[in-house]
Amino acid sequence: LYYLSLTKPDVAFPINKLFQNMQNPTFFFHMQALKRILRYLKSIIDHGLHLTRSPNVSLIAFCAADWGGESIDLKSIGAYLVYLGPNVISWSCKKQSIVVHSSTEAEYRTIASITTKFLWLHQILHELSISPFVPQIYSDNIGATYLCANLMFHSHMKHLAIDYHFVRNLVS
Repeated sequence: LYYLSLTKPDVAFPINKLFQNMQNPTFFFHMQALKRILRYLKSIIDHGLHLTRSPNVSLIAFCAADWGGESIDLKSIGAYLVYLGPNVISWSCKKQSIVVHSSTEAEYRTIASITTKFLWLHQILHELSISPFVPQIYSDNIGATYLCANLMFHSHMKHLAIDYHFVRNLVS
């Protein structure tokens, strides 16, 4: 299943949730969840990620965060998809390491993680003599989007200073 979470973005989250309880599984609940994932995989056996050749070398990412989405420890879950042209080349869906104070902060931490991924991808493309367009990140949280573009740093977000300055330097 771990391999599938690395090769199929649509099952990354349910497999991640299932793996969180491997140390102390409850047989009935986790077996039901596993069977559901396997039934889903069987139903989409002919589907997959198709890579197509394209002159478009734009890096585009879409992100979202579920603020306090984990019911036990209230940690947020951040997710993103990264496209190179029309092809999905990277994705992530994982629980954030700390409890955050707002949906803006949860989304902003996801944007910071995409930004580091963009730096890595940009370096790889540069080594392959490919010059991508300026990367774009699409977020559904207006507060996080405003925080990325706004030069003024708000006092109630000072604990985000490291992520802020990292992303802000790359946006400018």
